[in-house]
Amino acid sequence: MTGITEDEVLHRIENGVAWITLNRPEAMNAVTWDQRERVIALLAEASADPAVRAVVVTATGKGFCAGADLRGGPAGGGERVAGDVARLIRLGAQRLITAVLDCEKPVLAAVNGTAAGIGAHLALACDLVIAAEPARFIEVFVRRGLVPDGGGAYLLPRLVGPQKAKELMFFGDAVPAAEAERLGLVNRVVPAAELEATAREWAERLAQGPTRALAMTKQLVNASLDGDRAASLAAEATAQEINMTTADANEGVASFVERRTPKYLGR
Repeated sequence: MTGITEDEVLHRIENGVAWITLNRPEAMNAVTWDQRERVIALLAEASADPAVRAVVVTATGKGFCAGADLRGGPAGGGERVAGDVARLIRLGAQRLITAVLDCEKPVLAAVNGTAAGIGAHLALACDLVIAAEPARFIEVFVRRGLVPDGGGAYLLPRLVGPQKAKELMFFGDAVPAAEAERLGLVNRVVPAAELEATAREWAERLAQGPTRALAMTKQLVNASLDGDRAASLAAEATAQEINMTTADANEGVASFVERRTPKYLGR
């Protein structure tokens, strides 16, 4: 890891929740190559760490993430050749979005301000999205004459349908938080002063849940959007078979029979 100071991506674990915070407020948290690598690594660590049972991705200042800061890209100069841009996207933005989608723990976005370009896609790739009232979501690519990347053309139609996705991408208009909630891009909108507390409440509820069951539920839902009915039903049955071997599944059934509140351990 080079080119990043520890305070540009803040990380802490509290009550089973890993908090990942982008911290370049002076740049509206436009994410550099090195910051992306750090976030990807932290998501991988969260998947593997039994002490982490949920993840929150958020940011400091007025912006959640204003997109990619290409000035922070990997070293290298010279003439650009065919394949360079595609490689940059595959190794950068697409890996970031994939890391969120594939994280084995629930990932919650606490969107404090503007989420533009890859920043919008970072939020929308999360399993749950809470937005502060001042937040905005912008498919900014068209304003620069660019094609959406970072999984945008994959994520948006699955959230709002193809027609609305095209409208957002063709015009690049800012979508206020309240409108984003109406469209289904956001689960809940709260006053800015309540964002962290609400995110903490939701994340800690997730952290107290049956972690492996949540992981398999996330995987089933994500995969269902790409496969046919038969494949989805087969995957569901297999997931339930595997999940029934976990301690939490046994606890859930036992607590129901015994008429008590379950205590899940994440195993």
